Amino acid sequence: MGLIEKIIENIKPVNTKIMEEAQQRLDNLTKPRGSLGRLEGFAKKAAGITGKINPVLDRKVIFTMAGDHGVAEEGVSLFPQEVTYQMVANFINGGAGVNVLARHVGAEVIVVDMGVAKELKNLRTEELKNFKDKKIAFGTKNMAKGPAMTKEEAIKSIEAGIEAFEEEFAKKRIDVVGTGDMGIANTTPSSAIVACITSSPCKEITGRGTGIGDEQLGLKINVIEKALKLNAPDPADPIDILSKVGGYEIGGICGVVLAAAGRQVPVVMDGFISTAGALLAYKLAPKVKDYIFAAHMSQERGHKIALKYMGLEPILDLDMRLGEGTGAALAMGLIEAGIKILNEMATFGQAKVSTESKK
Repeated sequence: MGLIEKIIENIKPVNTKIMEEAQQRLDNLTKPRGSLGRLEGFAKKAAGITGKINPVLDRKVIFTMAGDHGVAEEGVSLFPQEVTYQMVANFINGGAGVNVLARHVGAEVIVVDMGVAKELKNLRTEELKNFKDKKIAFGTKNMAKGPAMTKEEAIKSIEAGIEAFEEEFAKKRIDVVGTGDMGIANTTPSSAIVACITSSPCKEITGRGTGIGDEQLGLKINVIEKALKLNAPDPADPIDILSKVGGYEIGGICGVVLAAAGRQVPVVMDGFISTAGALLAYKLAPKVKDYIFAAHMSQERGHKIALKYMGLEPILDLDMRLGEGTGAALAMGLIEAGIKILNEMATFGQAKVSTESKK
């Protein structure tokens, strides 16, 4: 049995009994029932995931998975491929958007090189606690001309995501994990993955990514349609989809989602690219859906379709499309707020507050 199969075998249904207990406590807190809306739902879901009536989010970790894409040579992005490497250095130095928002909610950012198209020797030091080298290759191949990677590489990318999570979990328990991404042109493979799995037309899935104009958007749609027709990925086989039109960092995100579910750790999924990775995990192990919080609604048009396919409702809708794990960081704060309501708010009995009006 391979690593992926072992992890999937460990994924159990969430604890519905604990969720019922959490709901009873929420209903007895000093407030009208349901008056804190979705915050109460976050707490109940976290209790079911962790199997604890009083879950805590002491250690928050966001994995920002980085990789390059051969399809970038088709001109589907506004930015050159070198930006992926440059942003990896920025993440490590703490200067990116995800670093700022992670600090805001007390989360760690761990950058994982899944397939950056440049040697990162200068970053490969033991002293760097926030960087992991899991490079599969120096970027994927151009999916518009053939498969993005081999089946073996696809499996290895998922396994690398699992390993990244497990290594950190072994150091100190992770209480909640966020997924993030970096990779110039990665909305293109993500769109292909979502189109393939949901059987949606590419023009309904594909968005503007880094902010491309109408002409470039048309080119991008054509590239995705060409890649899907040429490679003919099997919609029922997530690994086949990943190998033919995916990306190493997308496979890594898939692995993180699977590993977290196997450890009963809540997953806060960022935007469109993270959702493409989670969608692959969902196809491999449908139970992971109940472990996922959808952080926000991305501006990428296919994101809504992907979330609907998995039956997930976004926590935030802030017109964001940066990726990196920025939305995941913000949503973690709200999930933790809901949990603190469950754990710290007094019940009517504790506060000696009457529950019935006097006539």
